[in-house]
Amino acid sequence: MRATNDHTESWTAMASASDSTTADVIVLGMGPGGEQVATDALAGGLTVIGIEAELVGGECPYWGCIPSKMAIRGATVLQESRRIEALSGTAQQQPDWSLVAARIRSEATDNWDDQVAVDRFLGNGGTFVRGYGKLTGPRTVVVGEIEYTATRALVIGAGTKASIPPIAGLAEVPYWTNREALRTETVPTSLVVLGGGAIGCELAQTFSRFGSSVTVVEAAPRLIAHEEPEAAVALLSAFEREGITVITGVGASKVSVAEHEGLPGVRVDLADGTAVCAAVVLVATGRRTELTKFNSAAIGIDPTQSRALRTNDFLEVVDDSGSTVPGVYAVGDVAGKGAFTHVAVAQGRMIADQLLGRRTASWSSRSVGHVTFTDPEVGAVGLTEHDARTAGLNVVTASYPMASTTRGWIHGEGNDGLFKLIVDHARGVIVGGTVVGPHAGEVLAGLTVAVAGGVPVQRLIETVWAYPTYHRGFDAVLAELPDDLRSGR
Repeated sequence: MRATNDHTESWTAMASASDSTTADVIVLGMGPGGEQVATDALAGGLTVIGIEAELVGGECPYWGCIPSKMAIRGATVLQESRRIEALSGTAQQQPDWSLVAARIRSEATDNWDDQVAVDRFLGNGGTFVRGYGKLTGPRTVVVGEIEYTATRALVIGAGTKASIPPIAGLAEVPYWTNREALRTETVPTSLVVLGGGAIGCELAQTFSRFGSSVTVVEAAPRLIAHEEPEAAVALLSAFEREGITVITGVGASKVSVAEHEGLPGVRVDLADGTAVCAAVVLVATGRRTELTKFNSAAIGIDPTQSRALRTNDFLEVVDDSGSTVPGVYAVGDVAGKGAFTHVAVAQGRMIADQLLGRRTASWSSRSVGHVTFTDPEVGAVGLTEHDARTAGLNVVTASYPMASTTRGWIHGEGNDGLFKLIVDHARGVIVGGTVVGPHAGEVLAGLTVAVAGGVPVQRLIETVWAYPTYHRGFDAVLAELPDDLRSGR
């Protein structure tokens, strides 16, 4: 089963693997988090019914993390070859998107077929149901005309969809979301990207490097607005150097079909009276839940008043009255605690541990890192400076340019970025930080451990960082902290 059109789903309900309609656990939505709950619960001896209308594995392996990073990998190699003349010689290149498209189909998505994932779930002893599930109560889900019952727990992992803003005319234009962008077999001559968040920026840079003329339109004052302002400055500098046009602080007011370079295209009128035209418009303005689709009202949640399922610290769903709904959990994007695969997987493990009677830490006690896979990469964990100050912490910050580190200097062109630390002065620990630069997502590992473990700043200062590495930048940025935080230096 697969969707024939990403804007109008055409799935039909279908049960498979077993005629059983009752199990210990029902998992509604078999994305990364739902899969993890199901896998762990089955391994612990529980029976599980998994319900999924689209593809088992969710957005990540088919339209998100995996195929997008394959495309980014191809784009990064192209950009590195363009740096050869400044570092090591001469090179000729001819970008060929067909290699990326073929790799996505063969290695990442299996041509958008989830049979391997379904068979893996069935092989572990699960019962699989293909179709859209609607809640009829806190332990019951109907798919088509069949009702399924959970005796122990219902886990909702219904995920999110691309959020399409109510821009005049947009519905009449054959726009792209991340799904169409990663399924395309050709690169458009030009592209307008609505949204300068992580997805918009990653895809904008990727298509630009494969030859598309790209304009990014972001209504917020800067790109990647949820990150530190310094990260946005570094990314903007890289985009401008690569010829990507960035428009911030103004949104789109109207979208219409218009001729572009003699061919059918798209015109985007902006709120300030200007307009941009391109062959294709890519909508990357965030994600949204669809609470109405699975009937959240059946568990006391008005879908018109909530953007996600509210949960307590152990991911149990909390209804509109503020009461916990016993035995009902939310996992992944629909829980509203970070739309990342690693978040969903961690939550899946946490829920399964509870179902199996194992001890688990609360969600609020966990530190979550994330990475935007642009060039430069942007990795962050914990609190931003703004969030830390808003929380009332006595904040001390320190930053250091990536280009001034030895490894950054060796790297040469493409070394945009910095290290930034957010320190709780009273406790002498790092509560957040950002790394921007080459391989920042890997360098982030050390910072994640420091934040998650509450490692004293003094202990980090005493650490001997290998030379010459990117992560040795921590030694340099720690040296920028005030003397009273560096008493042992």
